[in-house]
Amino acid sequence: MTDGKLRHALTVGDVARRSGVAVSTVHFYDAKGLIEGWRTDGNQRRYHRAVLRRIAIIRIAQRAGIPLATIRDALADLPHDHVPDAADWRRFTDAWRSMLEERILGLTQLRDQITNCIGCGCLSLEDCPLRNPGDELGRQGPGPRRLVAGGSARPRRGSKPA
Repeated sequence: MTDGKLRHALTVGDVARRSGVAVSTVHFYDAKGLIEGWRTDGNQRRYHRAVLRRIAIIRIAQRAGIPLATIRDALADLPHDHVPDAADWRRFTDAWRSMLEERILGLTQLRDQITNCIGCGCLSLEDCPLRNPGDELGRQGPGPRRLVAGGSARPRRGSKPA
């Protein structure tokens, strides 16, 4: 590592303090591949200053409900010593826009229809406009029918399939 790079590098504590996250969060983001640093000859972790903008992007995306894996994929092609700019942010948001629109639509529907749902989790009520319009699931058999996305209920270990 060059002396200049090391002189301008940030310690884990510096990153945590300047980005407003806990040191454990810095370590977590590093372990998940969202940020990347290097080790000094003394085995101390150091980060390029660009990590501060990356952490800001991660925090904003998390607050919007973007999964960490999706955030990591978006950041994957961005060099760790590159400070993300407006064009990078536009690329991220363009990629996330449809996911956010779906979430907004779902939450809006939930807000508008929640009074008709008792929230019991059975998902096979005769009148459940949220998850079981017209009791379609009730015609498929008894009990909760939609426990996992894209499929029917899975039998528990040791039980016979319905």
